[in-house]
Amino acid sequence: MESSDLQVKADAAAAGAAPTAAGRAYPFERRRRLSSAALAVANEKVHSAYSSVVINGVVRTADFVCLSIVGVASYLGYVVPIDGFSWIPVWAVLAMSLVAVISFQAAEVYDIEIYRGRLRQFTRLISSWTFVFLLFIGVSFFAKFGDTVSRVWLVTFFVFGFIALSLERMALRSLVRRWAREGRLGRRTIIVGSDENGEHLIEALRQQDDSDLKLLGVFDDRNDARALDTCAGLPKLGKVNDILEFARRTRVDLVLFALPISAEGRILEMLKKLWVLPVDIRLSAHTNKLRFRPRSYSYIGSVPTLGMFEQPITDWDMVMKWVFDRFVGALLLILLAPVMALVALAIKLDSPGPVLFRQKRFGFNNERIDVFKFRSLYHHQADPLAAKVVTRNDPRVTRVGRIIRKTSLDELPQLFNVVFKGNLSIVGPRPHAVQGKLQSRLFDETVDGYFARHRVKPGITGWAQINGWRGEIDNEEKIQKRVEFDLYYIENWSPLFDLYILLKTPWALIKGENAY
Repeated sequence: MESSDLQVKADAAAAGAAPTAAGRAYPFERRRRLSSAALAVANEKVHSAYSSVVINGVVRTADFVCLSIVGVASYLGYVVPIDGFSWIPVWAVLAMSLVAVISFQAAEVYDIEIYRGRLRQFTRLISSWTFVFLLFIGVSFFAKFGDTVSRVWLVTFFVFGFIALSLERMALRSLVRRWAREGRLGRRTIIVGSDENGEHLIEALRQQDDSDLKLLGVFDDRNDARALDTCAGLPKLGKVNDILEFARRTRVDLVLFALPISAEGRILEMLKKLWVLPVDIRLSAHTNKLRFRPRSYSYIGSVPTLGMFEQPITDWDMVMKWVFDRFVGALLLILLAPVMALVALAIKLDSPGPVLFRQKRFGFNNERIDVFKFRSLYHHQADPLAAKVVTRNDPRVTRVGRIIRKTSLDELPQLFNVVFKGNLSIVGPRPHAVQGKLQSRLFDETVDGYFARHRVKPGITGWAQINGWRGEIDNEEKIQKRVEFDLYYIENWSPLFDLYILLKTPWALIKGENAY
């Protein structure tokens, strides 16, 4: 069959379709059928990626801390027993450590490719570290306090500082080489355009000695002779429509268009489909005769590209959001534990069945995740896929369920998702049910660009919720407004924005709009 055909696949396919309490099978979910070549790539074991920006930042911090410890320890061990303690040498050690990091940066020591080698790394380290000491000696001479500085301490600091840096770099080299083998440092890349332009682009990328790209394959919509089945040795994995499903099944970091800028219509049509992905999307400009100013381009090695879309939260932003989620989530879990215990007791006394239940929701990049909630429906009428929206005076809702749904207390167990499973954030677009519908149409059929709200992790609370767009979705405006507010949040994210939404959430819950 053609790769563009739709395949009907159950949500619980991995474990077998489980029947509901009433004996009915769970609703089926639409999935796109991929080609055998695409499935072969998608089924490969893939580890999560590590950001080179974050790695370099951690190494800089480790260098500063390492040198500071060595310098202060040598001062305390040799100078203090003889001359007594003074803060001036301690500040001098910290200043030298900071200058050393700046010097290492100027010598381009902080680079993933440098970490992998030995000779270049250690020669640059020793030359930069020597420069720092010569600079310090020169400054102390002109400041006329050279006689007060212990030469033994300086030599000790210099020698043991370099030994500490060398040991640190040996451990780092081992880690980086292992991460490289696991594919954590490479950007998994797909090429759009399986023709002569695509071949030229792939060959140009392969000529980059220090490229971090891992080329997975090519996609092309054309079925005629212009679309090659094998492009510069890379297999054609499918059509552009297949990229969404392919990126959902395996990690994709970069989509690179090999089409010329003159193919504006085709490019725009493809971007309308692909912008919902949480990946970098770039247009290669290596074959274009029209040239822009150099700073208009971002380069992959020597290949110029034009950025179309970028991942919304990356590098240190992702670290800050991770820390925010885990720290605030753990704190809320501790503070709200008594409330959660009382809710659990009330549910148990009110109706038979478990206190918690898991519901299928959309997660990051359209992945299906199980979110924890307090049970608010009668157990025999459980709806794990939320195929039927809860409405006002819904007979499926228990007495306690009406209270906890109105106050959103039923959402509190999602803190377990945040703290222990890591598939939810404290703040983000709310995770909609995989079978969420408006008048028999799925949400993604109702709103263009619906799946773009999954470019970040979903959250327990969000910008749409504190602005009143929560609860039942019974008309098109409500789902459109949710998506509109969610996309605004993604494009304008910052840690302070998250904090503002979190602080506004209690007031939104007190108002209790549209929650049944």
